Amino acid sequence: MFVVGFEPEKPIFTIPEVNQNLNKLKLPDTVLFDRSSRSEYGSIAAEFERKKQVVTEISNYRIKTVGLFTLGPSFAADETVVTSDQNFLRLFKNRRRGEINIGLINLKSGVDKQKVIDNLAAKLPKDVRLLTYQGFINFEEDYWRTSTAIGFMFALGTSMGFIVGIVIVYQILFTDVNEHLAEYATLKAMGFTDNYLLNIVFQEALILAILGYIPGLEISLGLYELTKAATSLPMFMSASRSILVFIMTILMCSISGAIAVRKLRTADPADIF
Repeated sequence: MFVVGFEPEKPIFTIPEVNQNLNKLKLPDTVLFDRSSRSEYGSIAAEFERKKQVVTEISNYRIKTVGLFTLGPSFAADETVVTSDQNFLRLFKNRRRGEINIGLINLKSGVDKQKVIDNLAAKLPKDVRLLTYQGFINFEEDYWRTSTAIGFMFALGTSMGFIVGIVIVYQILFTDVNEHLAEYATLKAMGFTDNYLLNIVFQEALILAILGYIPGLEISLGLYELTKAATSLPMFMSASRSILVFIMTILMCSISGAIAVRKLRTADPADIF
């Protein structure tokens, strides 16, 4: 469970449901519950809709759910709870008031962000990391991509899929070239160059890439929805990702075509006939 404590007098969230319940968080032992949490946390959202308040426990401390918001789980946590800084310190008695994980600084319009970062970096301790809004997002993405097993597994799966795809497409193209070797040899005997024959094989590889990409994209969209429903993670196929996969698919088929065409380069019309 990811518990976020902040000062209600200084709102930091852009979630409307959180900002609408700030006054409730000023009361002792109150929290807001994420209705998109995984099912392991019970039917708190449903009970709240019916009773308008649910009493439960966090860290062996009795708390009251006084509102709901929608966020969803992440790789780090299956559930998120929002509360005030005072209630946060009541929940976790080993935490001191000065232990702040993330601080938000609002700048005036037109201020040079990088200059502010440089000035603050010169004054603050070295263990404080200063990031812009986008920089913080990039930092989180880099962490999960490079410093965790999740990023490694995604990278490994992508690499294996690329390699296996090259092998499968190569087998298809090689079989086709081998079956029509006599026709290719006839073209070579008529004076067609190896580059011309290579272009033919590359055209076939491009056709395979397009014909394989279209159903593959449809299947991926379906798997995204299944994963989203099973894990409640915000899975979606972005346009940039689909374009990147299409480019990689073309590259994969092109590599397979370049390997398969070696049979044509060594083919001698006199030997074939």
